[in-house]
Amino acid sequence: MREVLDDIERWRAAGHRVAIARVVGLDGSGPRDPGATMVVNDAGEVAGSVSGGCVEGAVVGEALAVLEGTRERGVISFGYSDDEAFAVGLTCGGTIHLYVEPLDW
Repeated sequence: MREVLDDIERWRAAGHRVAIARVVGLDGSGPRDPGATMVVNDAGEVAGSVSGGCVEGAVVGEALAVLEGTRERGVISFGYSDDEAFAVGLTCGGTIHLYVEPLDW
């Protein structure tokens, strides 16, 4: 989380809305441990990482949907048997659970 604090503050000062995605659990092996964090602003800028690259694009899309109000905050999961996760590159054999929410000031 600390690695994204400067970005959050900069975006906040510029008037951007921000969504945060955090790894909250793993089933089997996963690319990042619980606590790994990514933040996305309403302009599509990204800081941090929740998967080392394998599902980042899909998570950005989910975060933007939360900011747009077309998706509720909550847990999203990507796993090896999930066709979408496999398509975006999560081939580590486990399932990653993320909590995505808007960051309210």
